[in-house]
Amino acid sequence: MPKLTVCGLNPHAGEHGLFGEQEEERLIVPAIKQAKQLGINITGPLPADTAFVPNIRKQTDAYICMYHDQGLIPLKAISFDDAVNITLGLPIIRTSVDHGTAFDIAWQGIASVNSLNQAVNLASRLATQNIQL
Repeated sequence: MPKLTVCGLNPHAGEHGLFGEQEEERLIVPAIKQAKQLGINITGPLPADTAFVPNIRKQTDAYICMYHDQGLIPLKAISFDDAVNITLGLPIIRTSVDHGTAFDIAWQGIASVNSLNQAVNLASRLATQNIQL
């Protein structure tokens, strides 16, 4: 079973209510508890500034991040041309490249297609194995 790691919304995952509006305690922790009751292998919320250290990455199959850059900054820093962004919880399989549209280098023949190939290949594997995300 895949192991999911959830990042907190606020700095340091809220510091037990010191940061934010207690989103971790009010929303994120109850959602994690409900997921565990459904048999999902999930942990968190972890502080986003340490959730992507090598030891945690070794134990994690997928991260659930609270907003775009929380997940994509470390993803790009770790594996820019090979990573795939997956949107979970949709009724369809949705994979995406790990970078933007690259308008600044469009039509120059220098953009890498690696991430696009990875995204298409992963979507194909998920579809043929009928994996529900």
